[in-house]
Amino acid sequence: MINSVLGGRYKLGEMIGTGGMADVYVAEDTRLARRVAVKVLRSDLARDPSFVARFRKEALAAAGLNHPGIVAVYDSGEEPAPYIVMELVSGHTLRELIHKGERIPLKRALEIGEGILAALEYSHERGIVHRDIKPANIMITDKGDVKVMDFGIARALADLGATLTSTWNIVGTAQYLSPEQALGEAADLRSDIYSAGCLLYEVLTGAPPFTGETPVSIAYQHVSGVLIAPSALQPDLPAGIDVVLTVALAKKPEDRYQSAGLMLDDLYKVGAGQALTTKAPRSKIPRRKVLITALSSLIAISIIAAGLIFTKPSADSNTFPQIPNVVGLSQADAQAMLSDYVVTIARAHDARIPKDRVASQFPLATTRAQKGSGVVLTLSDGPGDAIVPTGLIGMSLIDARAALSAVGLLVAQTEAVPSDEPLGTVLKVTPEAGSTITAGSGVILQIASGQVEVPALIGIDAIQAKTILVQVGFLVKEVEAYDANQPVGIIIRQAPDAGTTQTIGKSVTITINKAP
Repeated sequence: MINSVLGGRYKLGEMIGTGGMADVYVAEDTRLARRVAVKVLRSDLARDPSFVARFRKEALAAAGLNHPGIVAVYDSGEEPAPYIVMELVSGHTLRELIHKGERIPLKRALEIGEGILAALEYSHERGIVHRDIKPANIMITDKGDVKVMDFGIARALADLGATLTSTWNIVGTAQYLSPEQALGEAADLRSDIYSAGCLLYEVLTGAPPFTGETPVSIAYQHVSGVLIAPSALQPDLPAGIDVVLTVALAKKPEDRYQSAGLMLDDLYKVGAGQALTTKAPRSKIPRRKVLITALSSLIAISIIAAGLIFTKPSADSNTFPQIPNVVGLSQADAQAMLSDYVVTIARAHDARIPKDRVASQFPLATTRAQKGSGVVLTLSDGPGDAIVPTGLIGMSLIDARAALSAVGLLVAQTEAVPSDEPLGTVLKVTPEAGSTITAGSGVILQIASGQVEVPALIGIDAIQAKTILVQVGFLVKEVEAYDANQPVGIIIRQAPDAGTTQTIGKSVTITINKAP
């Protein structure tokens, strides 16, 4: 769509972001002679009249938000495709910063939390609930300011009836989903507070509060899982953080902070080393009936598009047959093995499973289920596409590798060339930034040449060895062998030998001791 003109005034330039829901372009507002960001909605959403109507209404509401912590919405339109025009922010999303793998300093982490809560306090006072607070919707500007974006789209999607089987990045979203949203119930301002708590938990500890292999398993933990105290993961966190996040992440909305301002006040106190008067709710172990109800609701959410309802568990469910494992099979073979069940087919991209093979199943294999009940199979659409990120040139090899990994790409090859740039600096990227290539594939990085000493790896744990190599700037090749006289899992050989020098970015081969 580059060089297209939307609404007779917005001339699209390069694409600067993409997702399952929309593509984002730099654009020139020819009427006001300023650069803006234009988000063009996905074609299937654009064909839904109810979504377009809701989107139009919510975009107008979001345009009324005038706050330094909220990305401004300037305009919206529907020709030739639905779009919104936003403030062009120079910086990075919080998701990009998190995926670098470096722990954010405490003071900065608290500032980010404070910025998000200040923006939510403002929007909530005006009756606008975001409903999709997550790192990808938080911008950190080049000046270090925090800006929340996508208010209107989140509300429009909620009213459209987006479910856990939606095609956009619901796995990422599920990690920040409030329990009431996971159960398909109405979301209010306290849902935003829960999501902000999840985000702040991850920024402070380096990990989200709940994780899992599937969106449903993550959502189920939000409903019933026990929260690990942040201080258990990072003992150096200041007093009061456990209380703030325990209250923000309470399962029941009435047990949480009742406004973003209240949570913001406590965060200020934590930063200033002041004592808190807020009391964390007493944790309770959910009763079995609650868990069954929650799980049933999550399953209903995940298959609502098909109109299926699972058979209610009975008291003698232990006598039901076990569901077989069909992951990796073709649809025909899987359905043949599941002939006693009602099978619903969904599709999603998966880089690990070949196209048209079963990527996941729910309920999981070996679960006991009554004949005639429902099983959801997700077929792989293959790895899908990924966009080569901008900004790689000038990065170190380590940072570039992390940036590529964050969007599902790998470093396929490095070419060391003479340069005045610091050792290992990325000089050129092939394919170039903005190119669309298959997720899971690799790019070629041209880097400033230099010689680095190969570290000694024999006798150390394989994970530690790989970490050392990546930090030094080498690529890793793994070989497996077995030596009964050595512990399993350690490095028993390496090439080149320790102490020799090798050009940064080249491969070091490690042989891992693995039992046959």
